[in-house]
Amino acid sequence: MIKDYKAELESFLEIVGENNASDLHLTVGKHPNIRVDGRLRDLSKYPVLTKEHTEGLINSLLSEEQKSKLSEMREIDFSYSYQDKSRFRINVFHQKGYLSAALRFLPSKIRTIKQLNLPSIIEKFASHSQGFFLVVGPTSHGKTTTLAAMIDYINHNMSKHIVTIEDPIEYIFNQDKCIIEQREVGSDTISFDRALRSALRQDPDVIMLGEMRDLETISTALTAAETGHLVLATLHTNNAAQTIDRIIDIFPAESKNQVRSQLAASLLGIVSQRLVPRADFGRIPAVEILVANSAIRNLIREGKIYQIDLVIETSVEEGMVSLNRFLADLVQRKEISLETAMNYSLNASDLRMLLGK
Repeated sequence: MIKDYKAELESFLEIVGENNASDLHLTVGKHPNIRVDGRLRDLSKYPVLTKEHTEGLINSLLSEEQKSKLSEMREIDFSYSYQDKSRFRINVFHQKGYLSAALRFLPSKIRTIKQLNLPSIIEKFASHSQGFFLVVGPTSHGKTTTLAAMIDYINHNMSKHIVTIEDPIEYIFNQDKCIIEQREVGSDTISFDRALRSALRQDPDVIMLGEMRDLETISTALTAAETGHLVLATLHTNNAAQTIDRIIDIFPAESKNQVRSQLAASLLGIVSQRLVPRADFGRIPAVEILVANSAIRNLIREGKIYQIDLVIETSVEEGMVSLNRFLADLVQRKEISLETAMNYSLNASDLRMLLGK
C-alpha cells in the first residue's frame, strides 16, 4: 500500500493549530516535535521518523522546482499555505546525510500591536513619513510578527504605498487604505539588495525588509530612509547599542564616518525584543526601546555607542526603556517569575538591584 504522506503531514499541521504551537520539527530518529510556549513537545503517539518516512513527508511539500533547488543548494526556504487556514514558513535542510525540516506556523490573522502586548510607542514609529526603524532580537522571538503588526497598523490608518521584501513571504496583508505589494526573494526577485534598489523606483512610501543581510542592503536601506521613505527592517542583534555597532562595523573603515552621519540623521528608533514565558502560560514580549533623540544622534555621530545604554536608562519620559526595567516591571506585575527575568536579562546583577533583591 502506498503511504499518503501528504495526508499525514497535514494531520501534523492540524495538531500545530490545535495546540497553538509555533513550530513543527521533522528529524530522523525522533518523533515529530512541536514547540508550544517555547518548549519542545514529542508527538509520541506517532512513530519515530525513519529516513524514508521523513523524506516522504518533506517531499510531499515540495514542487519539482523546489526539489531541484534543494538538491543543488542542500537547503531551501519557502512558504506553504494549508487549505486557506494557515501558512507556514519552512526550512528544509540536510544534516548527517538526512533530510530535516522546520516549519514555523504563521497565524492567518495579523494581531495588532496592542494584542501582541507591545508598547503603544511602536504605533508612533509606524506613523512617521520617513526614517529608519529596526526590530532586533534573537531568532524566533517575534520580530517579523512585530513588523507585520506595524504594516497592518499603517494599512488601516493611512493611505500609503507599501513594498515588502521577504524571504519567504510570511504574513499576507489584506489591502485596506494602502497599496501593499509583497515581493519574495527567489520567486519575485533575485536578492534583497536588487529588490530594494528596484523599490526606490516604484514610488513607495514604506519599505519593509524581512532581513538586512549584507553591506549593500544596509547601505541602500540607509539611503532610502534619508530620501523620504519609511524603512522598517530586522536584524539578529541583542540590543540597540549592539545593533548600531553592527551596522557601522559592516562598512569599510573609510566609510564609517559617513555611515555614522547617515544613521544619526535617519534613525527613528530600535526595539529589541524577547518572548519570555509567562508565570501561568503562554509568552509575553519583553522589550528595550531606543528613541533616536538628539542625545542618541550625537553619540552615534561621535562614535560613543558605549554611552547609549545610559541614555536609554535615563530617558523614560521620552518613551525609552531598558530591557532590565521592562523585565522588572513584568516581575512586579507578576506576569513573569524572577527566575525567568534573570534568565532573559543581559545584566542579571543590575536587574537584582532594580528589584531590590
